[in-house]
Amino acid sequence: MSLEVLPAVVRDIELTGAVPSIPAVAGDGRRVEQAWILFRWFSEPLGATLLDVPATGLTGADLIAAAEAEVGDALAERLAAAGLDRVTTEAQTPATESAFLARRREVLADAPPITVVICTRERPGDLARCLDSLLRQEYPRFSVLVVDNAPTTEATSEVVHAAARRGPVRYLREPQPGLSFARNAAVAAAPGEILAWIDDDEVADPHWLAEVARALADHPEADVVSGVIVPAELETRAQVWFEQFGGHSKGRGFRPDTFSPATAHIQSPLYPLPPFGTGANMTFRPGVIEKIGGWDVALGAGTPAMGSEDTLAFTQVLLGGGTIVYQPTAVTWHYHRRDMAGLHKQMVGYGCGLTAAYTSLLLKKPSLIFKLLALAPTALRDLTGSDSLRVSTLQADFPRELLGANRRGMLRGPRAYLRGRRAAKAAARAKPAR
Repeated sequence: MSLEVLPAVVRDIELTGAVPSIPAVAGDGRRVEQAWILFRWFSEPLGATLLDVPATGLTGADLIAAAEAEVGDALAERLAAAGLDRVTTEAQTPATESAFLARRREVLADAPPITVVICTRERPGDLARCLDSLLRQEYPRFSVLVVDNAPTTEATSEVVHAAARRGPVRYLREPQPGLSFARNAAVAAAPGEILAWIDDDEVADPHWLAEVARALADHPEADVVSGVIVPAELETRAQVWFEQFGGHSKGRGFRPDTFSPATAHIQSPLYPLPPFGTGANMTFRPGVIEKIGGWDVALGAGTPAMGSEDTLAFTQVLLGGGTIVYQPTAVTWHYHRRDMAGLHKQMVGYGCGLTAAYTSLLLKKPSLIFKLLALAPTALRDLTGSDSLRVSTLQADFPRELLGANRRGMLRGPRAYLRGRRAAKAAARAKPAR
């Protein structure tokens, strides 16, 4: 009799501690096929890998060998600095303090106040989980602003007010539906504040805000900090397929990077592949969002375009001479859509939102058409090439109709944007004067 299958388990492994084993059978009796593993050294994320789980399971020694194969150079450097010879399955005491932890302590001693923003709509369970993670942040100066977007019940308000009894959480209602309306309401409610954005279907690593503050301190020129988003679970095929497609940090991995006008010859601000960041883990310094004119209300969840208000904002920051820092030590964990229908809708939305964002850019600055046309051959290769970043990570079991859905979404994007823009203008006209 064959066991029910669990596609993958997700494990967060600290290599200075006791390295555990991963059994082939989960606690609920399902046979574990794979293990997605994040490797850390003194809480610093070094890299991640996906391993097949044999019938005998994975031992601690197996995981150490996988870490050496995936992040060997970084690991060797940190072992030498700690005065250690190798990673073992037992917890180890280093001879010296980690430079990574020492710098975090320095940053926390002068920590800037940060406002975390969650825009949400009728997902009280997800929101409560996200808020729980934020209230466990190891960061001394932060508050949370929850924007309740066009609510139909009091469920979100109840969750927020319960959380407010445990920490600095406040509630704001935005009656106009659409994620960008909610984002703009948050900006208006928190003038002059550093705004760190997280989605309600995520949880924040305990050191998320500390690592955002590290990036702001180490890069005073940064207008935006984007972090890495990793899977919180991979319990269904749809979740595994989304991660194959690249998840939320496609192609970026755990290598820090900086984008500015000086790097435009390496990666054009008009071609976000790999992405500069994503709205589910991004931080803006005060005034940056206002400088680009706010969030485009014809983009984002709740509009015909379905998304990409974040992509447009990143591009506008770069086109305006700004700087984005990718800080992969600032980690959030995302609960991917569990079913095929949800994943299909997401793939359509990614395609639709991308070309809708380009439409927005061209309407604002038509002269960009020439630069976009110059990028067209690259985009075509990425769409069709078997070794391109867009498809090279896909496995044989990945449903190809999802790629078709993504491309059909791209064809819909320009028209969807125009529909959304008309709807936003109509909403503005109908809004009563304050």
